[in-house]
Amino acid sequence: MSFTPYLLLNPGRVHAGAGSLSQLTELAAYFNARRVLIVTTKSVAKLTAPARQSLEAAGLAVTVIDSTPPEPEVADVQAIEAAARAAGPHDLVVGIGGGSAIDVAKILAVLLAHKLDLRDVLTKKVEITARGLPNIMVPTTSGTGAEATPNSIILVPEDELKIGIVSPRLLPDAVILDPLLTLSLPPDVTASTGMDALTHAIECYCSKKGNAFSDLYALEAIRLIGRSIRRAFNNGQDVAAREDMLMGAYWGGVCIATSSTTAVHALAYPLGGKYRMAHGLSNAILLPSVMAFNQVGNEKRFAAMAAAMGLAVQGLSDAAAADAFVQALRQLNTDLNIPNSLQGFGIAAADIDGLVEGASKVTRLLDNNPRPMSRDDMRQLYAALL
Repeated sequence: MSFTPYLLLNPGRVHAGAGSLSQLTELAAYFNARRVLIVTTKSVAKLTAPARQSLEAAGLAVTVIDSTPPEPEVADVQAIEAAARAAGPHDLVVGIGGGSAIDVAKILAVLLAHKLDLRDVLTKKVEITARGLPNIMVPTTSGTGAEATPNSIILVPEDELKIGIVSPRLLPDAVILDPLLTLSLPPDVTASTGMDALTHAIECYCSKKGNAFSDLYALEAIRLIGRSIRRAFNNGQDVAAREDMLMGAYWGGVCIATSSTTAVHALAYPLGGKYRMAHGLSNAILLPSVMAFNQVGNEKRFAAMAAAMGLAVQGLSDAAAADAFVQALRQLNTDLNIPNSLQGFGIAAADIDGLVEGASKVTRLLDNNPRPMSRDDMRQLYAALL
């Protein structure tokens, strides 16, 4: 008899609920911090002001770097690292924003502590052998779940591909999940980030690395997001819906840490790398088609996801429930004004071979897909979406 062990990774402390950002100063004291580096973006600068003020009122020195772009490239991270070193030293890193700011903050905590070269880490010339500076992650979108993952995603433009740095030592020390920080998200961002979170849960539930931990959190994430994403999209001030979305995104991140995403993300990476498509948007467009491919031979698990999503599948066969689930994903995109094709993004049929080449390099994720996906399968999938 053979056994496959699995591991649950979670941030050390998680503070959640409306108004929980007020606990940032308490957390900083828990880590004995005196000099704090806040990594964020210009788009959420207003949200960082209360955090900075509360830290400074407690006598802490605070540096804010708000130059994180939406899709950070190697050069962007290196520039932020240089600015942080020039303003340092620091003893606590706080990432506030979407997945990009949080991913940069996570890898920055390691780079600053150990003077590693980012490119050496990306190319695996050196391994991350120790944790970095203490860090706290504060998401302002309900999408990537980066606050719960041991990953940092960086765009390498010369390869036209996003590369994931994966290490348990990147897992945050603490997280604050405050839905009030997400109330100002516009509907299109609510839609794309919410579909990103849903993609994480669905892929991790289907992944070859799926296990008792990821199954538990994935189905809960699907339940929360399934019942609230339309409400959050239609009424951004619905705090209860926003809290569901934020918790669903967090549980999706926990799923990634114990399971893995699959072919959706593998096929999405070259779309982001070459065409600069927003990560959540590319995932959302690919999700129904990849799931239609993956449901073959996995109908029972698809039926479970359909039930978790609240679909009326009682009494249906697993195959019928799986079909209903895939169709519901297409309808969800439509309801959220997300296209179900790649038309209009500057992608031509002549580009398909390049996309397949890029996606096929992401073996870390393709190997987890529940159904083997060949280059011809990828080519047909991309072509159908055009």
